[in-house]
Amino acid sequence: MKASLFRCAMPPHRLSCGSLLVFLALSACSKPAPEPGQSSGVETPAGAATSSATPSGSAGLASVLHPSLLDPANAKDKAPDVFKARFTTTKGDFVVEVRRDWAPNGADRFYDLVKLGFFDDTRFFRAVEGFMVQFGLSGDPAVSKKWQQANVTDDPVKQSNARGFITFAKTNMPNSRATQVFINYGDNARLDAMRFAPFGQVVSGMDVVDALYKGYGEGAPMGSGPDQGRVQAQGNAYLDTAFPKLDAIRHAEIVK
Repeated sequence: MKASLFRCAMPPHRLSCGSLLVFLALSACSKPAPEPGQSSGVETPAGAATSSATPSGSAGLASVLHPSLLDPANAKDKAPDVFKARFTTTKGDFVVEVRRDWAPNGADRFYDLVKLGFFDDTRFFRAVEGFMVQFGLSGDPAVSKKWQQANVTDDPVKQSNARGFITFAKTNMPNSRATQVFINYGDNARLDAMRFAPFGQVVSGMDVVDALYKGYGEGAPMGSGPDQGRVQAQGNAYLDTAFPKLDAIRHAEIVK
């Protein structure tokens, strides 16, 4: 399954298949940080400290609450030229404004994911200070399995990965975007040449995005945070047990 900026920021096995992600250098640091890609590693991440702030969730119930998620073919609607999506999280709300002319294929996929309820009860599984925060792995393994190969065609990069801009993660292979997205914490213009095409930006609540829990750092095998392969295989059951401090998306909806 997919996982890093390349559909996650870690070098995954095709971040979902078998190709490794290319690593980015973290802002003012010499230590490399994997690009926002997708991965499917099998490493076991180190356990996290317990917390009373564990988000209440329904691990494995996404396919029950939103049965349409079991068929990616339902992601077929064309997005409006401009629309907004509100995310209600454990830290508060933030709003993303999407402009289809920036990245039409990405905008359409994001629009459909929000409408289908894909992001509901999912976790911000990768958050790196000064770099980005990544989400878009289902908490239900049955849903993850269906979306493994549900990719969309790449868009040309028309906007830069500046602070607050939202972009799909992908592997280092063409046309590998699926469900994972990331929000830039800083100026990540170096991602532009790597085909990471922003499709919108946070227009309200960036302080909420900034406040999302970052204590676990990079995921396995780069760090001790969540392993994307295990998230895809075990869903919220794995995250809520091993990484209870992760913030969650309660609900996402298109703003009328």
